[in-house]
Amino acid sequence: MRIGILGGTFNPIHLGHLILAEEARQKLKLDKVIFVPTYLPPHKDNKEIAPAQDRLKMVKLAIKNNPYFSVSDIEIRRKGRSYTIDTLREFKRIMPSDELYFIIGSDLLNYLNEWKDLDEILKMVNFIVATRPDYPLDKLPPHITTLPIRAVDISGYQIRQAIKQKHSFRYLVPEKVFKYITKRGLYR
Repeated sequence: MRIGILGGTFNPIHLGHLILAEEARQKLKLDKVIFVPTYLPPHKDNKEIAPAQDRLKMVKLAIKNNPYFSVSDIEIRRKGRSYTIDTLREFKRIMPSDELYFIIGSDLLNYLNEWKDLDEILKMVNFIVATRPDYPLDKLPPHITTLPIRAVDISGYQIRQAIKQKHSFRYLVPEKVFKYITKRGLYR
């Protein structure tokens, strides 16, 4: 099988993540896309990150009706900082005969030189970088494939700012996620 792995903080998951996953699934002819929420991202300030269980629940709510999407709590169960190499080693162990496609947005390219064991990651998986508005695809290392996707200018940061400022964020996230954030009072 051809499996896409889409890791991220998902703080919160939004329509941009879902569009990215669906376009990657179709364009790369993936059988499945697995969302992998981090426990603690290694390259971010963790002050504004919702609890891992809330982020996991929001991903589950967001993907519930798509039979091609699933979620893994592998990094949340592991706890601590989440390193891609550790997660990919585990997926290779669980799915040794599957072809893995690791998908990131071009916004993460700024941190690529800081990734733990990047050379090994590039050997283990098909490394896919999806385009994002305002994040050009400059200086890509070899063995990284670019994937043009529909330009959707939504970020978790914008959503969190809207919530803090009591502005509407309703149509930036799936309706079930909107209700969950509102009910739980997240990001205030």
